[in-house]
Amino acid sequence: MFKLTDKVALVTGAGSGIGQAIALVFARQGAHVEVIDLKLEAAQITVDQIIAAGGSAQASACDVGDHLAVKTLFESIAIRRSKIDILVNNAGVAHIGTLLTTSEADLDRLYRINIKGVFNCAQVAVEQMVKQGGGVVLNMCSIAAEMGLADRFAYSMTKGAVLSMTLSMAKDFIKSGIRSNCICPARVHTPFVDGFLANTYPGREAEMFQKLSEAQPIGRMARPDEIAHLALYLCSDEAGFITGCSYPIDGGAVNLR
Repeated sequence: MFKLTDKVALVTGAGSGIGQAIALVFARQGAHVEVIDLKLEAAQITVDQIIAAGGSAQASACDVGDHLAVKTLFESIAIRRSKIDILVNNAGVAHIGTLLTTSEADLDRLYRINIKGVFNCAQVAVEQMVKQGGGVVLNMCSIAAEMGLADRFAYSMTKGAVLSMTLSMAKDFIKSGIRSNCICPARVHTPFVDGFLANTYPGREAEMFQKLSEAQPIGRMARPDEIAHLALYLCSDEAGFITGCSYPIDGGAVNLR
């Protein structure tokens, strides 16, 4: 079950964290993975792990906020691999701040990557999927799209947009054989979290890590591979009857407070 044999999967932000975990799991299940990241060296590290495990992958650097760069890369992949079966829109950035502490530059930066980046990638991939008769788009959303999170004004705004785009794509392209869903994680233990703690709470990393972990009712953060396994299911043929859905994976954060 959940095999992706002969599928071509594009995963953005796959140089680390959740995106890397998704790329590794997809490759292990038989997909050829196009590992896309802002930094080519980060993407290549993921590819090296896939190749070492016997999988198939290729690394590319791309700024998802640059429409021409996305269009050029995705179209070249479609020509080289003859199709695009799966797009995982995982690339994104975080921001801490309320309405009053968020600058216009902050808002523009998050819009460019978290919203426009999803639009850019989805538009080019879906155009190819329509031509070939189907495909899957999976967007990385957040519980921030469904509940109020303190000090996450701009980030929550962008994830609300991701949720809306997911539903619109699902409705618009259901007759084209294209499924569109999103995953809404709570806090996930990634290198970003470790970097945030080191920069914000030097000397108190362990204390604050525990505090952030306990913010989820289950008492810990998610692991990237746990998000990846849900992504695998939603992108597999076994999930062929699922579209237009948002899946929380949150340790009880939304419903058990």
